[in-house]
Amino acid sequence: MLRWIIFVIIYTGLSFYVLQALKTVWRQPIWYYVYMLLAFLVMANFIYQFTVGEEAGRVLSRPKSFAFGFLLTILTFKIITIFFLFSEDIFRVLSGGYEKVFGTTKVFSLPERRRFLSLLALGIAAVPFGALLYGMYRGKYNFKVLKYKLEFEDLPEAFDGYQITQISDIHSGSFDNKEKIAYAVDLVNKQKSNAILFTGDMVNNKTEEMLPWADLFGTLKASDGKYSVLGNHDYGDYIEWETEELKSQNLEDLKALQKQMGFDLLLNEHRYLQKGDSKIALVGVENWGRGGFKKAGDLKKAISKISMDDFTILMSHDPSHWEDEVLQDDKHFHLTLSGHTHGMQFGIEIPGWIKWSPVKWRYKYWAGVYKELGQYINVNRGFGFLGYPGRVGIWPEITVITLKKKSLT
Repeated sequence: MLRWIIFVIIYTGLSFYVLQALKTVWRQPIWYYVYMLLAFLVMANFIYQFTVGEEAGRVLSRPKSFAFGFLLTILTFKIITIFFLFSEDIFRVLSGGYEKVFGTTKVFSLPERRRFLSLLALGIAAVPFGALLYGMYRGKYNFKVLKYKLEFEDLPEAFDGYQITQISDIHSGSFDNKEKIAYAVDLVNKQKSNAILFTGDMVNNKTEEMLPWADLFGTLKASDGKYSVLGNHDYGDYIEWETEELKSQNLEDLKALQKQMGFDLLLNEHRYLQKGDSKIALVGVENWGRGGFKKAGDLKKAISKISMDDFTILMSHDPSHWEDEVLQDDKHFHLTLSGHTHGMQFGIEIPGWIKWSPVKWRYKYWAGVYKELGQYINVNRGFGFLGYPGRVGIWPEITVITLKKKSLT
């Protein structure tokens, strides 16, 4: 209870501080009332959702996600506005102090707020405010097809031009628009790839989240099949279960559902993709993540029945696995496919110019293709979304990778 009281006091204080900018810019009281009503509704909804609302859990449900999203949006607006107001208030206090000590009136008084500065503060704050709202209603379904051609000297000749589509982090428990998801599934099929590889996090918490979408994702097609691995969210670790048996059954249900949808789920094992007499090894490990994330991935077990000389593609949900274990392994993994980071669902990307997100401070390899020690990794930005129910600048991704035989000349 105490934390909610503190939250209300701080939030209300910030709201009234921002009100000073509105009063400086507009003289009509209607705008003050609209702003304060909006601020109150956002706060009340947030408190409701996180107290008597939906079930508890470390992963946000859809109503909680929107409550969090609206709170994040309005707090961003407040904090940016307050930055300008506070800077001006420092100047006003210093000016008043100077007048008191050195002025002719010897009276401490604060200069009026400058309308221009308040207008500038509100204008700048409106940009991320609008972007975060856009991200919640449009950005999260702004699917992008990103295409890469990767060259390898030892790629079997028969696989020159072989095309893979990677999707990752579906997070079906967050979806709220079947038409948009149907469009994205159709977009995957339009790539007409040889294989579709899904690199984990089909759900947020429970298998039941995928049930309304299973038929739709079951329509994904690739000539050489669809393959998948598990991500950290697929194990049901982020909610409370009445018994361990229910939690285990949930995971078995998810495995069965993936099979029903046509995915070949790789659990620390491999498959061979064949072209005539040529083949490449496709290896899939269970989730392995640095820090507190589940470490069920067993790389040694997964490659125990393939040759050290096989051209190998590895599916591993968390890119920290590539950094911490895969790169150091005696086996050469030509290409690793990961996801997990979502690119934080927020950042700035202008191809050829800039690629930035705060998640770079958590993960060295967080989005796109990287090469180390002659080995590639692609970190997919994710198909779905989680927590903040939107995306800004880091759009949902469908990756298409074409394998090419590198010329020796």
